[in-house]
Amino acid sequence: MDLSSFRRRSSPSPSPDRGSARRGFLPAPARRLGLGAMRLNHILASTLLVLPLLATISVFYPRDGARRPPDRAVGFAEARVLDGRALSGNATPLVSDDTDSYSPPVDLPKNDLLGGLLAAEFDKQSCLSRFQSAIYQKISPHKPSSFLVSKLREYEKLHKRCGPYTQSYNETLANINSGKAIGSTDCKYIVWISFSGLGNRILTLASAFLYALLTNRVLLVDRGKDMADLFCEPFPGKSWLLPTDFPLVNQFQSFGQNSPNCHGNMLKNNIINTSTNTLPAYLYLHLAHDYGDHDKLFFCDEEQTVLAKVPWLVLKTDNYFVPSLFLMSSFDEELSKLFPDKETVFHHLGRYLFHPTNRVWGLITRYYQAYLAKADEKIGIQVRVFEEGNGPFPHVMDQILACTLKEKLLPEVDEKGFISSPLENQKLKAVLLTSLSSGYSEKLKDMYWEYPTVNGDLVGIYQPSHEEYQQTERQLHNQKAWAEMYLLSMSDVLVTSSWSTFGYVAQGLGGLKPWILYKPENRTAPNPPCRRAMSMEPCFHAPPFYDCKTKAGTDTGALVPHVRHCEDMSWGLKVVSGHDEL
Repeated sequence: MDLSSFRRRSSPSPSPDRGSARRGFLPAPARRLGLGAMRLNHILASTLLVLPLLATISVFYPRDGARRPPDRAVGFAEARVLDGRALSGNATPLVSDDTDSYSPPVDLPKNDLLGGLLAAEFDKQSCLSRFQSAIYQKISPHKPSSFLVSKLREYEKLHKRCGPYTQSYNETLANINSGKAIGSTDCKYIVWISFSGLGNRILTLASAFLYALLTNRVLLVDRGKDMADLFCEPFPGKSWLLPTDFPLVNQFQSFGQNSPNCHGNMLKNNIINTSTNTLPAYLYLHLAHDYGDHDKLFFCDEEQTVLAKVPWLVLKTDNYFVPSLFLMSSFDEELSKLFPDKETVFHHLGRYLFHPTNRVWGLITRYYQAYLAKADEKIGIQVRVFEEGNGPFPHVMDQILACTLKEKLLPEVDEKGFISSPLENQKLKAVLLTSLSSGYSEKLKDMYWEYPTVNGDLVGIYQPSHEEYQQTERQLHNQKAWAEMYLLSMSDVLVTSSWSTFGYVAQGLGGLKPWILYKPENRTAPNPPCRRAMSMEPCFHAPPFYDCKTKAGTDTGALVPHVRHCEDMSWGLKVVSGHDEL
């Protein structure tokens, strides 16, 4: 602004004394008014300069003293919409010391504790995802049973009383140092060894926790290389991470079927049995895919009687072994009370246990906000190819298109015509595709860019990462993988690949029954390309086929109506509601 012209417009009218005016002088009162006007002009000009600065300061230092986060938060909330729920511009941003974990300001819904599944005894800043996940996920129609909620609260008390470095923990640890189980102990433990890829680890950890619930044991988690960087602590008061000075930590990688304290090996050599009085301080449970017949006796009720006397169990597995727990009479009644809807085991336990750390939550929320939040429908496609060679493979692309178009998950394109204007009820569909290769998403992206859809819908294709090959031991790789599993779980509909634990995790967390892409044979797209899953539960890839009562081989997928063979692996087992038909 031209301040000189502002001053000219603000000056008072000249005195009517024409003589004084002609001489260029004003009488004394007029001179005083002129000087006052000049001072007023300076004040007004200064105020105009200072006001924007004061307004900026007031945003960053509000009167309540709560400092707002920098640039990303200011002026951002008004336009943000999550699943049709507008975010309040007055909501308090949730931030932490980790700037990568910032999430936009939100109003937390009443379901932020997932229907009582989660305990409220946590600092919100330490794990943003625990309290913010309800904003991004659809409200689950599957409510946890009151018995499960009660059991979880009881377990949390047990974990707090028996967790690392408590008196009970230290006393029970003395058993390992002595080599023998000395009398009864106040607390018993199951130690989970970090083993295999991330999807397997998530599924096996949920299996181990369910076993801990059923046997009143405390679950302690081998932190491996990155467990603490992926998941928040799930239990209030005490860590679930195994202390680094635990006596057996350095032996974990060498544990196998022939280890002296291996449960199956000791049974095989008749070192222990149901009548054994002196038991070792710990037993190693080898339940990995290569386990033998004696290892599989773990799933027999009579062996549980022996294991109940051992204070420390150390578990290594890459299997989701929950279906076989449902075949054991000693657990059947309690499992029915915990999960009246039997196919919700991982859905409930997964959402209870696995909360992304602030770093991973930042990856999830930033991507969701940028690419998925405004879509009318979100379609997740998880592609896992087990064939050798460099993709993308044409037959896999053909299969993806055959499935998604046949099941009307994606709209057809018009390769000949031209749609000049949007149709009524036009929808925006966001496709989140995860794969080690970028080729499949690029081909889909080209198709929906080059041709219009026959119904006028708009389709956006998004792929967060393409790492080219699996890098199990790399921290950032696993953080991205965990973020992608979680993003897939936010889908409205989901397509997954056969045999993939990555897809199992996503469908379980999201409470989704996916369309499963059949595993191709001879590099040919299968026909039909896919089928709908019977339940949201993961598949147990290597179950035992043994009837503990008759002590003979049997089809364990035909013993009870709620445990059946998997859609994607004919010899695998999965839990279903019991009323679905193949």
